[in-house]
Amino acid sequence: MRQLLPPKFGLYVAAAGLFLAALDAYVVVTLLPGMLADIDLPVDRLEAASPIITGFLAGYVVAMPLLGAASDVRGRLPVYLGSLFVFGLGSLLTALAGSLGWLVAGRVLQGLGGGALVPLTLALAADLYPPGRRGVVLGLVSGVQEAGSVVGPVWGTAVALLGGWRVAFWLNLPLVLLIGAVLWRTTPSPSAAGGGTSPHRGEESSPDLPAAALLGLGLGALSIALYPDQPSVRAVNFWWAPLSLLAVLLLGAYLWRQVRRLEPLISRPLLASPPFWGAVLANLLVGGALMVALVDVPIFARGVFNVDQNAAGLLLTAFLVGVPLGALAGGWAAGRLGPRLPAVAGLLLAGAVFLVLAGWGVSEPRTRAYLELGVMGFGFGVVIAPLAASALDATQRREHGLVSSLVVAARTLGMLGALSALTAFGLHRFYQLLVPPPDTGSLHDRLQALEANITTALVAEYHDIFRLAAALCLAAAVIAGLTLGPRRAVKRLQ
Repeated sequence: MRQLLPPKFGLYVAAAGLFLAALDAYVVVTLLPGMLADIDLPVDRLEAASPIITGFLAGYVVAMPLLGAASDVRGRLPVYLGSLFVFGLGSLLTALAGSLGWLVAGRVLQGLGGGALVPLTLALAADLYPPGRRGVVLGLVSGVQEAGSVVGPVWGTAVALLGGWRVAFWLNLPLVLLIGAVLWRTTPSPSAAGGGTSPHRGEESSPDLPAAALLGLGLGALSIALYPDQPSVRAVNFWWAPLSLLAVLLLGAYLWRQVRRLEPLISRPLLASPPFWGAVLANLLVGGALMVALVDVPIFARGVFNVDQNAAGLLLTAFLVGVPLGALAGGWAAGRLGPRLPAVAGLLLAGAVFLVLAGWGVSEPRTRAYLELGVMGFGFGVVIAPLAASALDATQRREHGLVSSLVVAARTLGMLGALSALTAFGLHRFYQLLVPPPDTGSLHDRLQALEANITTALVAEYHDIFRLAAALCLAAAVIAGLTLGPRRAVKRLQ
């Protein structure tokens, strides 16, 4: 017999599942060398292992629009439980994998299941809380997700020491069963868990699931095309051309269906809503700037500060710790001030710190670097809940799943696009700035001159990149300032 508890209890349990999925998105950072060794793939052939990462990302992006829209029809609980099951199945396949193919298959399933949990939990929070209180809850949910990204690499290191990389995925299984069982036994009905109460909702139309599938598959193909499998050689994936063509065809088919249908997947009032588009576009730019911090700060630390991998990881950890703290503060501020002010403030703060980073030199004090990165992470965190709240406040309840998925997918695509652009720009700019050493003098002197020239070129290159990231933050702040509006100005479509 099911023991029913208040619907909001289900949100807390759903957030635990979200934390688990976020943990697994980042755990592979420290587990990858052990995974490659187990399948007899040399560590110096990391490009061959890129499908382990791209497979997860593709599943992540594909799942968001499709399962977000499905939850608007079937209810949050059934779709959440189904996604949790797929995530668990992916964990099982990954834990048992004896070859690269099975590893990739397991990670794709993990991405499909885990990717859906992000928008579903955000949509559930939006269903259960009115606009005035929604910002705080969205901040808490976002904080839980970002905390998973902080703990993930540390968790991977810990379990690898205890029993090998497979332990991380075996441990997912009892946790998935526990979360699913608690949700099933304590959540009263699909309607209490948010979303539609039935697949046939009377007066309300059902979202266009084929269009959601086209959109998700198109975005998934684009995400793989943008991921550089060999960053030192090329800026995009080896299969860039066919994958881009596939993405254009799928997204073109989606647009054709969107225009022709009387009731399209993204409703016409929503398309005309500045808060919705402002949140999506700002998130796209935020994703690009965020990727600069995640990728280039550790590389700068190793190449310019000349520290080892652990010290570079500590610098990045200072940034990552700031993000969930900022998410909590941003949710609190959005609930009291509306989404515009905290979103703009967070973006300007992050952009200002990027400009500070553009002045970093070889002898930058480490303590100050930790502090600056923590402040920048806090600024990025502040932005998350206001952007989500703005889009959801401009949305009917029956579109919460789809809209939350589009907001999160925009940030993910921004990150992937930036990764590709950074690779292309970084390689070009580095060789443009690198001054060849003089031909005269001893070999020792020439090597020293080359090393000094490389450091100088790296510093100049990353200063340019940090300035570009600051410009992205400023552009996102302008968009947020012009489109989000204070809480009282947000026009609800319900």
